Amino acid sequence: MSDPALDAAGSSLPHLPPSSPRAARVPRAQDEARAASAGKEHVIDAMRGFAALLVAYFHCRQIEWVGMQAFHQSVGHSFSLNKLAAYLTFPIAWGSAGVPIFFVISGYCIHRSGALRLAANPAYRLDVGNFWVRRFARIYPVLLAALLLTFALDWVSLQLPPVSHKIREIGLQAFLVNLFSLQGVAGKTYGSNGALWTLSLEVQFYAIYPLLFALRRRIGMTNVLALVAVVNVVSAYVLERHDIQFFTSYWFSWTLGAWIADAKASGAQQNKRSPVWLYALAAGFIALGCAAFHFGQYGAFQFWAIGFAFYLYRALDRGNATQGNAWGTRVLSRLGDFSFSLYLIHLPIFVLLSSLLFRSSLQMTIWPSFGYMLVAIPVAYVFYRLVELPAMKWSASFKPKKATGKPA
Repeated sequence: MSDPALDAAGSSLPHLPPSSPRAARVPRAQDEARAASAGKEHVIDAMRGFAALLVAYFHCRQIEWVGMQAFHQSVGHSFSLNKLAAYLTFPIAWGSAGVPIFFVISGYCIHRSGALRLAANPAYRLDVGNFWVRRFARIYPVLLAALLLTFALDWVSLQLPPVSHKIREIGLQAFLVNLFSLQGVAGKTYGSNGALWTLSLEVQFYAIYPLLFALRRRIGMTNVLALVAVVNVVSAYVLERHDIQFFTSYWFSWTLGAWIADAKASGAQQNKRSPVWLYALAAGFIALGCAAFHFGQYGAFQFWAIGFAFYLYRALDRGNATQGNAWGTRVLSRLGDFSFSLYLIHLPIFVLLSSLLFRSSLQMTIWPSFGYMLVAIPVAYVFYRLVELPAMKWSASFKPKKATGKPA
């Protein structure tokens, strides 16, 4: 996959005769650029993999297990391997933190190419039609397949009474509401697939991105971020508190990622590393989010988004391939490849397994939840190979052969 940062770095290198002393340094510069890009991809993919696992297992515990409070009241402090394993899953209570990770990463990845081109040519203008076509090709075949799979799995689950309370309407109206990404505004999420509420926001982010890009050209990304923050606060008061989920209430977290892409692109030539204490700020805001979660999920999301933005900003400076050598990073990075598929289909799989194995009743033992994950991950990988990967290739086929800046 071609990386915009690599393309820009390669095109900026001069053509020198082989005998020139600088000629030997040009391949070295290209290798360094590739290594830096590889390091950045490891960071992004590993964060995607981590976020997908976090959200998936968060939902898995909800569907299979009785919960920490009921478990503790039942078993007390007596020791067994099951009790130890269950207590060790306590941090997963904040598993919805994976959602703002996805939002921040999405904003970064979507804007990165445009940010690099703007840094090279301030007159560059976004090809809006091409952007929307590529996003449509990337998202909608996968979404349609996920909805059809949800229908099939939920139909089986509905034949196994007592029916899980996680399964909502699976009729045509609910299908169309989710297909057109209007869940949260015109209806509920489809069937048991409650995770789809964030996908509607993502599609809305993509639809409005050309406006954000145009504002970036005129007033700068920092001013755009401040403007979006105001919109976010107003939307939270007007819409979110009435349980209407629209992109404006979560736009700040997405724009944080876009701001990072812009800042990194603008400062690429300076080659300055951000301070290590940004990790401490990241940890502080993530901890604030965990505390705020006690009072409500929405406020926690905002703190988590800021915390993960600090982390991403600093982690991207570790732009070398060596950081991908740790086995944990490699595993998360591989999961990150199909994190979108895992996110889209894990819930109906868990609901079906619970219906088949336990008649949709919550269990006191934590072990089945691990088994659920061992089923969902390979199924998601197959879904990725059969559906998501072809969609990615279809989307890439619309990519312009050569990006050129249009006059302002």
